[in-house]
Amino acid sequence: MKLLRKDIEKDNAGQVTLVPEEPEDMWHTYNLVQVGDSLRASTIRKVQTESSTGSVGSNRVRTTLTLCVEAIDFDSQACQLRVKGTNIQENEYVKMGAYHTIELEPNRQFTLAKKQWDSVVLERIEQACDPAWSADVAAVVMQEGLAHICLVTPSMTLTRAKVEVTIPRKRRGNCSQHDRALERFYEQVVQAIQRHIHFDVVKCILVASPGFVREQFCDYMFQQAVKTDNKLLLENRSKFLQVHASSGHKYSLKEVLCDPTVASRLSDTKAAGEVKALDDFYKMLQHEPDRAFYGLKQVEKANEAMAIDTLLISDELFRHQDVATRSRYVRLVDSVKENAGTVRIFSSLHVSGEQLSQLTGVAAILRFPVPELSDQEDDSSSDDD
Repeated sequence: MKLLRKDIEKDNAGQVTLVPEEPEDMWHTYNLVQVGDSLRASTIRKVQTESSTGSVGSNRVRTTLTLCVEAIDFDSQACQLRVKGTNIQENEYVKMGAYHTIELEPNRQFTLAKKQWDSVVLERIEQACDPAWSADVAAVVMQEGLAHICLVTPSMTLTRAKVEVTIPRKRRGNCSQHDRALERFYEQVVQAIQRHIHFDVVKCILVASPGFVREQFCDYMFQQAVKTDNKLLLENRSKFLQVHASSGHKYSLKEVLCDPTVASRLSDTKAAGEVKALDDFYKMLQHEPDRAFYGLKQVEKANEAMAIDTLLISDELFRHQDVATRSRYVRLVDSVKENAGTVRIFSSLHVSGEQLSQLTGVAAILRFPVPELSDQEDDSSSDDD
């Protein structure tokens, strides 16, 4: 993402002009645009024209519109963002108040104006414009007959390809069908890796599976690379890291990112930091429940006691339609930072973010136990009974 212009007044009203450069920038934009904002961008509009003879025709024209945002639609797989709203600025093709949907496109600038820019939104712009926040981890999570090729970016886990091949069982005295199917499966996975992983960007490629599937696959891949003189795979051999996973499904990625050998290789990526923070929270909840809380009311009370060491919060909560509710989460984040706490904003498109959303989307690891909060929790649950 490129920041072209930033005009924000002392009362936090103002506008920014940005250019999304990569598909992931659309995800950042989705988290920046909110209902009630004003969005100015280039778009295509179908316009009806009437000739001097009275015949009516229509043609598509490119024009620049300013909309008051009413609805936002994001397609996470295609990384496409559509913003619907009413026109609020005079235009020769579109009447004032007329509805239009702008599809934001990569490498085409847009200007976003808000009445109130909060700290969370401004921090996201800072992160999106920082080149170090690009996708640098890929993962191949596999089992016999099933593989997922994923890109782990700082903001989301993108499934780039799913390979499924039916593998017949081994029969006594005849394994040829099983072996042929397995070879066909491995070949399809190798092709998917070459098609979807940019080796010049990716620092590490995790190959995860139960049993010996990963070892057999890597042996096959590099034997074939030597036979066919595939320089791309041979030059990047050191980037492949084999780790254990319980299955070939996407959810196994969380346990893969928790693996200590993986964590040391990915120590500088945000994704690994999120997974570690969530892992620490679960451990604390198990061993010292007085120092781990989730749910907005409980976390706010812990914050009042200045007890929060690490706040875990889902970015989904900042997309809340109700301004007062959204402001409440922003105040919580600002307050924790003021009290020298760490704030980790989880992406709802990451496996770790999905898990945090199941815990209400907000949780905290405390500096010291706050037993009164636990007692209140117990009292409220006994009252319910």
